[in-house]
Amino acid sequence: MDASVETDDFFVADLGPGNEPSEKSRRRGKPKPPTAFKQHRRKRYPRLRKIAKRSGIGVLVLVVGLLVFMAWSMRRPLPTIDGEVAVPGLVGEVTVIRDEQGIPHIYAENVNDLFLAQGYVQAQDRFWQMDFWRHISSGTLSEMFGKSQIETDEFLRTMGWRQLAETQYAEASDMNRVALDAYAAGVNAYLAERSPAELDFGYTILEMTNRSYDPAPWSPVDSLAWGKVMAWDLRGNMGNEIARSLLLSQYTPEQVQQLFPDYPDKNPLIIGDTSGKRTSATGIDPGPVQIADALEDVVAMTRTLDDLTKGGTPGIGSNSWVISGDRSVTGAPILANDPHLGIQMPSIWYQFGLHCTPVTDACPYDVAGFSFPGVPGVVIGHNARIAWGLTNLGPDVIDLVVEQINPENANQYRVNGEWVNMKVRTETIIVAGGKDKTLTIRSTRNGPIISGVFGDLDDFGENSGLPLPQNYAIAMRWTALQPSPGITETLLRLNTAGDFDEFREALSFFAVPAQNMIYADIDGNIGYQTPGMIPIRRNGDGRLPVPGWIDDYNWDGFIPFDDLPTLYNPEEGYIVTANNPVVDGRFDYLLTTDWTYGFRARRLVDLISANQPLGVDDMALIQFDAYNLNAETLRPGILRAINSNTAVEREARAILAEWNLQNRADSSGAAIWAATWRAMLALTFQDELPESLWPEGGSRWFVVMEALMGDPTDPFWDNRTTSIVETRDDILALAFANAIAELTERLGDRPTAWEWGDLHQAEFRNQTLGESGIGLIEGRFNRGGFRTSGGESIVNATGWNPVDGYRVDWLPSMRMIVDLANLENSRAILTTGQSGQVSSEHYIDMAVVWAAGGNFPMRWDRAVVEQSAEGTLRLVPAP
Repeated sequence: MDASVETDDFFVADLGPGNEPSEKSRRRGKPKPPTAFKQHRRKRYPRLRKIAKRSGIGVLVLVVGLLVFMAWSMRRPLPTIDGEVAVPGLVGEVTVIRDEQGIPHIYAENVNDLFLAQGYVQAQDRFWQMDFWRHISSGTLSEMFGKSQIETDEFLRTMGWRQLAETQYAEASDMNRVALDAYAAGVNAYLAERSPAELDFGYTILEMTNRSYDPAPWSPVDSLAWGKVMAWDLRGNMGNEIARSLLLSQYTPEQVQQLFPDYPDKNPLIIGDTSGKRTSATGIDPGPVQIADALEDVVAMTRTLDDLTKGGTPGIGSNSWVISGDRSVTGAPILANDPHLGIQMPSIWYQFGLHCTPVTDACPYDVAGFSFPGVPGVVIGHNARIAWGLTNLGPDVIDLVVEQINPENANQYRVNGEWVNMKVRTETIIVAGGKDKTLTIRSTRNGPIISGVFGDLDDFGENSGLPLPQNYAIAMRWTALQPSPGITETLLRLNTAGDFDEFREALSFFAVPAQNMIYADIDGNIGYQTPGMIPIRRNGDGRLPVPGWIDDYNWDGFIPFDDLPTLYNPEEGYIVTANNPVVDGRFDYLLTTDWTYGFRARRLVDLISANQPLGVDDMALIQFDAYNLNAETLRPGILRAINSNTAVEREARAILAEWNLQNRADSSGAAIWAATWRAMLALTFQDELPESLWPEGGSRWFVVMEALMGDPTDPFWDNRTTSIVETRDDILALAFANAIAELTERLGDRPTAWEWGDLHQAEFRNQTLGESGIGLIEGRFNRGGFRTSGGESIVNATGWNPVDGYRVDWLPSMRMIVDLANLENSRAILTTGQSGQVSSEHYIDMAVVWAAGGNFPMRWDRAVVEQSAEGTLRLVPAP
C-alpha cells in the first residue's frame, strides 16, 4: 500500500440537600459534586465513626474491610460460562460457546430458544447497562437516581418514547413478536436466578442510596424503546437549526451563511460527483420566525440529555465502505465499518453470533455481528451470504414549530384562524427518596410542546422576525415521534436476507434514525441503500423554526422508499459513506442542507483509488489512517504568519513544518497543530459568538476557516475585546504563540518530547456510577489514560472539543471488516471489552489493542469457535 497509509459528566443519586445541580451546572449539563453522599454516610454509621476517631487501627480495619467487601461484591455478579443451567421457557437445549474475547456464539434448534438465549446471555454481561438505558427511554431515571433527574425525566416523558414503543409492539409482526417475547423471557429467566447485587456491582453501590430499588422484569417494549434514544443521538441538524436562530438575532443572513458554508466541491458525494448543482441550499432567509432567547433553554436541555446518552456531539459520524472483487486481493468484496459514537463504559455494542442448528425455513438465522444490549438480532454484521454496515445519513427530520397559544386557555392553539384543543395527558414521575411529581404534557398537531419543559417564553416577541402575538410555545415535529415499525422489524429481516433485493426489502421497514446502508455478498455484488422516514416539506428547507398556525410549513408525508437513493455494482468498484452528501441538488427531494463536510470521505476515496488490490490488512490500515486534511490546507498560511520569538517557538515551528500530517499518538507535529488550531478557533470566534455556540468541533469549521484565510481583513479576525483592529496574520501569529505557551506549561520546554497522545487520551467512564464524584467508586468503574491517535474529521475519527480540551469525547465505537471470500478471515474489535462486569477479564481487555489500531478474529465456523473456547455453557429446559 501507499506509504501514506500508516498503521462528563453525568449525575449522582439524589441524597438530599447539597446535591442539587446549580443553575450554571444544570445549563451545561454538569451537576455539583456529591457532597450529600458523604453527609449520608456520616449519619448512617455514627458508631463506626467514633471507633475510627479513637483508634488508628480501627481506621485501618475499616478500610481493609471495605476493600475486601468491595472486591467480593465486584466478583459476585460474574456469570456462569461453563456447565449446565436449567432455564424456564426453553423448548430444547442451547449451547453458548464464549471465545477468547468472551464473545458468545449461540447455537439453538428453534427461534424461541435462540432469542431467549440471547436475552439470557446479554443479561449476564450487561444488565446494569440495559436497565439504565431503559430508564432513559422511559423517562424514569428519578426512580433510580432521585430528584436530580426530574428535569431530564420531564423532557423524556414529554417525548413519549415509551408510549410509541408500546404501539410498535402492539402492531408488531408475528416474526418480530416471537423474537421480542423470547428475548424478554431470557432476560427475565436470568433475573429470576439472582438478587440485584448478584446481577451487577452497580446495584451494590445503588443500594447504599436507594434501598427500595429492585429491577423490574424486562419487557419487549424495553427493547423497542431504545431505538428512540438512538434516533435522538443521531437526530440530524436540530443543533444547527437552533444555532442559526440564535445567530440571526445578532448577525446578518450573509454572516450566518458564512458560518454555515456550502459543501466543498472538492469533496465527494456517495452517488455521483459535485460537478452538478450544489448539495446544499444557498443563502439564509431570516424568516419565518426567530426565537433566540426562547431557544437558549432548549440548548441547555439538549446538552444535559446528550451528556446522558453521549450523543449529539458536533462532528460525530461514522465510516463505512465496500470494495468489489475487482479491487480486492481475493477477487471478492470486502466491507468495512466503524460507527462513531460517544465514548462510554461499557461499549455501546455487544458482539455475538446467532446460529440455528440446522438452518431451516422455520429457524433461518445464521448471523454474527453487533447489537445494542437489550435489542434482539444483529444491527451490523454478516450472515452466510451477505454483509452490511451503516453510517448516519443525517437527514433533516426535525422541525421546531412555533405555536400560537390562546391567552385565555393554555391548552388551545391556533390553526388557520381557529382555536384548537391540544392533546393533554398527565403522568406521575416517581422519585426515589423524594416526593413524586405530576407532569402535564401537551401536544399539538405538530408534536409535543417542549417549551413547557424548557422554561417560559416571555421574550419571544422581542426576538421574533414577525409581528407575533403575545403567547407562544415551541412544538417539536420529528419523524421519531410518528407511527412507524420498531427497529427489530428491519433487523430480523436483514439478518436473514440473501441478496440485494431481500436487503432492500428489509430496509423498507426501516424508519428512524435514517442511515446509509452498504452491502456486499458472496456472489461478488456490492450496493447501497438510503432507508428511513424523511419528510417532504411543503415550504422551507428545515434550517430555521417555522410558524405552526398556518399550513404553509406542514409536511406532505415522507419520501417513498422506491424514490430514495440506491446504488448497485457501481463502475468505480467501491462505495464510500462517511456522513457526506448522498446526492447533489438535482435529486428530486430535499434530504438536508446540513451534511458533514466530507473530509473523511475524501481521504477514503483517495486511499481506495490509489491503492489496489486491497486485502483485509489493508482495510485495517485505512481504518486507522490519521492524515489531517485540515492541516494540509491551513498549515502553509499559518507558517507564513508565525513570528518565532523564542528558541522553543522556533523549534516548534520547524517540527510543524516537517510534520507528515499524520495525527499519531507519538507525533509532536500533531500536538503542535492541535494546540494551534484550538487557539485559532478561540481567538477568532469566542469574542464574537455566544458561549453556547463556540466552535466545539466538526468539519464545518474547517471550511469556515479556509474561507477566512482568503480574506485577511474579514471582521471575524478582529478581536472585539481590544482597542486595535486585528487582521488574519495577527491572529495566526498569536494563536501559535499561545499554543506553544500552553504546551510548554503542560508538557515542558522540549518540543521534540511533546506528543499528541499526551494530550489526546481516551478515558472510558461509566455513565452512572463512574460519574459519582467519589474516587473509590469511580476507580472501580472507569478506565483511562489510553493514548489515542486520530482526531476530528480524520478517518481514525477520535473527536475532541476545542472548548474543553483534547480528551477523546467520541470515537470509532467498534471496527469491523468482513471478507466475503472467506468469512473466517473477517476481523472486528470493540473499544473496551465484551463484558460490563467490572471484575471480568473482558471488561477492558480490548482497549489497548483498539487504541493501537488492532483487531481480533470475527469467528464464524463452529469448529474455529470451539478451538478458541474459554467456556461452554449448556442451557436446558427447566423441569
